[in-house]
Amino acid sequence: MIIDIEGRSASEIAESLRTLIERGALGPGDALPPVRALAEHLGVNRNTAVSAYRQLMNAGVVITLGRGGTRVAGGAHVAQEGFAADTALRDIGTGNPDAARIPDPSRALARIAGRAVLYGEPVIDPELERWADAWMSTDLPAGTAVRLTVTSGAADAVERLLAQALTRDDAVALEDPCFLTSIHTVRVAGYRPVPVPVDDEGMTVDGLRAALEQGVRAVICTPRAQNPTGASLTERRAAELRAVLRDHPYVLVIEDDHYSLLSRLRYHSLISAEHRRWALVRSVSKFLGPDMCLAVTASDPETADRLAVRLTPGTTWVSHLLQRLVHALATDPEVSAQIRAHGEHYAARNAAFAELLTAQGLPTAVGDGLNVWVPLGAPARAVAEQLMRRGWLARPGDEFALDDHGPSEHLRLTVHDLDDADQRMLATDIGNSVRTVREQSRRSGPSRTPEMR
Repeated sequence: MIIDIEGRSASEIAESLRTLIERGALGPGDALPPVRALAEHLGVNRNTAVSAYRQLMNAGVVITLGRGGTRVAGGAHVAQEGFAADTALRDIGTGNPDAARIPDPSRALARIAGRAVLYGEPVIDPELERWADAWMSTDLPAGTAVRLTVTSGAADAVERLLAQALTRDDAVALEDPCFLTSIHTVRVAGYRPVPVPVDDEGMTVDGLRAALEQGVRAVICTPRAQNPTGASLTERRAAELRAVLRDHPYVLVIEDDHYSLLSRLRYHSLISAEHRRWALVRSVSKFLGPDMCLAVTASDPETADRLAVRLTPGTTWVSHLLQRLVHALATDPEVSAQIRAHGEHYAARNAAFAELLTAQGLPTAVGDGLNVWVPLGAPARAVAEQLMRRGWLARPGDEFALDDHGPSEHLRLTVHDLDDADQRMLATDIGNSVRTVREQSRRSGPSRTPEMR
């Protein structure tokens, strides 16, 4: 298709590509030529080709996928969390909390009757603000100036935080593998995702340093229960990352502590007292339910002011009725005890399943969070296909990947709601599926994967 692209100026090249797209010669998801190849073909400066692609990106005609190149918009599917539609298989890739472990709000509803809220009133309800201030401030550096904002969930908060600081084609550092909603948010907005590898201690130091050298203007980090891996920042790793960020105080650091009250681990932050642009986001959806579309954001005053403008009452403020309900539930001693018990339940069920996988010859370490990140030693998509034949719908690690590492050899599974018998059956089916894939690989060529017991 490169032969049909014409033009000498950026606008001419962009118009040529737009014409090809409008006529159907290039369809949604089709890859455009690399910038260097296009510039050489047309005999123009590389910056001219870059400018042409940028014009198309700003118009929403194409999207950039980092090392995945530039593609025609409309075809870059990003998987979403939740139950898969139209399947008769047992869905073990949902990422959902257990519906039976969402606190009943009926008693709290009776406590929140009160005055009506009118236009011009504060965005955040005073009672919720007092409770949230104590909740957030304990995990931020002492003496830090903190302002609070509420949004309709963590995804809404992250999208608004990026929008008030970035423009299209700006680079954003994301964990790799990455939370699906973060991938979707960054790509849809036209930002350029820069992958930062994650290991057992969280975001890697070398990865963050490399991302900053590439000019990222924002960093999104999950300090606890990283999704999909379950990794959490250690105290040592957090200190090392803060040291790397010391020379970049104006890079926006967004911490998404989605698991918050359910986590059994201490919170370790990238945010130092000296950092100038930052936000800590905590949603209530994991412990009060996804339908409670509310998140609290603690941030530096300038960032808070910009968010407040975007949430002015009369436009998009979060219902004060919902805010009062969240406050009533969060301050109820019985609900607090339930949340602690639910966090212990998720951890215990995931640990039990990891033991079953280990017995199948698939040693699995348990992280924090709702999911289990299962190392297979075999291509995950092939294993997922085998599991479909056994009645299970699993989520391969490829869906969470940003960088091109080759086929993923992990599954992210949500198994905390399976009873003992179903967990045993699933672990056995995974073991058999991996063995089948490895045997097929041996038949088709030399295997690079280790033998299972």
